[in-house]
Amino acid sequence: MRRRRRIAYDHENHDRWLISYADFITLLFAFFVVMYAISAVSENKYRILASSLGNAFGKPGEASDIPVPQLPTATLPPEVKQRTLKQQQAIEEQEHMTEVASNLLAAMGPLVKEGKVRVTQSRRGVSIEINANVLFAAGRSELEPQSLAVLRAVAEQLRKEPFNLEITGHTDNIPISNSTFPSNWELSAVRASSVVRLLAENGIAPSRLFAIGREASQPLVSNATAEGRARNRRVELMILSSMPDVIEEIPVTPSQDKT
Repeated sequence: MRRRRRIAYDHENHDRWLISYADFITLLFAFFVVMYAISAVSENKYRILASSLGNAFGKPGEASDIPVPQLPTATLPPEVKQRTLKQQQAIEEQEHMTEVASNLLAAMGPLVKEGKVRVTQSRRGVSIEINANVLFAAGRSELEPQSLAVLRAVAEQLRKEPFNLEITGHTDNIPISNSTFPSNWELSAVRASSVVRLLAENGIAPSRLFAIGREASQPLVSNATAEGRARNRRVELMILSSMPDVIEEIPVTPSQDKT
């Protein structure tokens, strides 16, 4: 009896496509790496890369013989350029204002330590808050003699600066009514005007000065206590930024209560 021959069937490999697919993915990855490498064209690096690729594919040549592609130069629209320039100017202005605030803090050091003067910085500008007790007697609008040195020191620091100054008078909520001031509105406005007049007399151009009376409409703290009312009686000198809206997306030195 003849033996039956076993017919051997080769096992069919259904995963052979993975090899070709892996080669394709590898080449695709290499292509994107090369494209990324030459996206920012450096002439020397490009010539070295081109020469290396030529050697790798059996076409050696001098790197200097390979032309460097000239990519188009990106140009910004005029409005974008203008906004970028304004933002840079705003950043420089804020840095300068920070320096001005530091100089004012140094000039009024003793009063700052006593908590009678506070200097803060915001996008709107630099604020100098002076307690009214430093400047005026109760219910009066004439500057006290000891306040003159403080305001002259401020004028000395700001005389050559280009910024406009907004001077605002604030009172507490205790009504006043006499022959001079029918209400706190008149008192706050005249106090602001007294400061404006002294700054103008000490070299600051009148065209840069604004006087505003706010009465008790913008208290910093509650008027329920004597300490709170004393804090709310104040004159605020705001050194105004010329570009407060331009820097809406630019980090600014955080406001700090210097006490």
